[in-house]
Amino acid sequence: MLTQRQEAILQAIVRQYTDTGQPVGSKGLVDKLPMKVSSATIRNEMAFLEHEGLVVKEHSSSGRVPSKKGYRYYVDHLLDPNSVSNNDLVVIQNSLGTNFAKLDEIISHSADILSQLTSLTAFTIKPEQKDARLSGFRLVPLGNQKVIGILVTDTGEVENQTFRIPRDMDTEALEAVVRMINDELNGKRLVEVVQRLNTDIPVQVHRYLESPEGFLDVFDSILSQAERERFFVGGRLNLMGIAGKQSPSEMKALYELLDTSDRISRIIDSDNDGSGINVRIGNEIANSDVLNNYSLITAKYDVDQYGEGIIAVLGPTAMPYSRTIGIVDAFRKELAKRLLDYYHHYYYGS
Repeated sequence: MLTQRQEAILQAIVRQYTDTGQPVGSKGLVDKLPMKVSSATIRNEMAFLEHEGLVVKEHSSSGRVPSKKGYRYYVDHLLDPNSVSNNDLVVIQNSLGTNFAKLDEIISHSADILSQLTSLTAFTIKPEQKDARLSGFRLVPLGNQKVIGILVTDTGEVENQTFRIPRDMDTEALEAVVRMINDELNGKRLVEVVQRLNTDIPVQVHRYLESPEGFLDVFDSILSQAERERFFVGGRLNLMGIAGKQSPSEMKALYELLDTSDRISRIIDSDNDGSGINVRIGNEIANSDVLNNYSLITAKYDVDQYGEGIIAVLGPTAMPYSRTIGIVDAFRKELAKRLLDYYHHYYYGS
């Protein structure tokens, strides 16, 4: 552990560097510390911090910048999250207060708002639906042999897909299949519905339709949409402004990672303690050099019986941690409230 003075100097270096992006010299810290210390004493302490690997000297400049180890120490021991400003809180509340027709619209919009507030790349993952149950399935004719299949869960998820039926398909038989599915599967957990779809349901569908494969494929596709985790990204282009010294090939690898939703979702969801806010720096994020110069801040939000989701922001290691963490904390609380309001208003009439 560092002495109180050494911690104050490291804290001041991190704060000044993340504010200005410029190496920090001893003279620039004289008036930034809570105690009266000479410039010479600060230089000696900075040399000690450098020896400990907490700061590094850039080129021949006498100024220092925090190392990844220094950021880690700062986050673990010296961080004092800023309270979200009234202006930011108003933006969050107003943005999430807009009427949305679907849950996914709220989650997707949240990623955009969070990226705008932080000027970083933001991620939102909707609450897990492991215990969601099927509450209804129906077909709506659109004309010209087109039909839209609509699936609804008890948590308010609505998924749909349009498909074309053969001209010779018996529409009355198709309606009988829909009634059978609702009779057999309504109230069942989605995981159980999937199991039934692979066992006895095809046999029962075959009693009504001579060629049930096309219908079963569509039902399976809609069911998969409702069951799988949803992942949204906001502010991808914000990474361009923080690329710094990264080569085009490194930036390409980063954007390819963001486009692989399953992989980045696993990265965001890993090692989150489920209660507070988690900060990972550099190679702590993933076993990859792609994110070595970035920090990832993640936080779970709890929507009571409807499950837990995750929000996250990705930015440079030199991000303003105090303000960003304050925004993330306030944002997850408002998002949880908004989602609860959505469920209650649209599905329980309260």
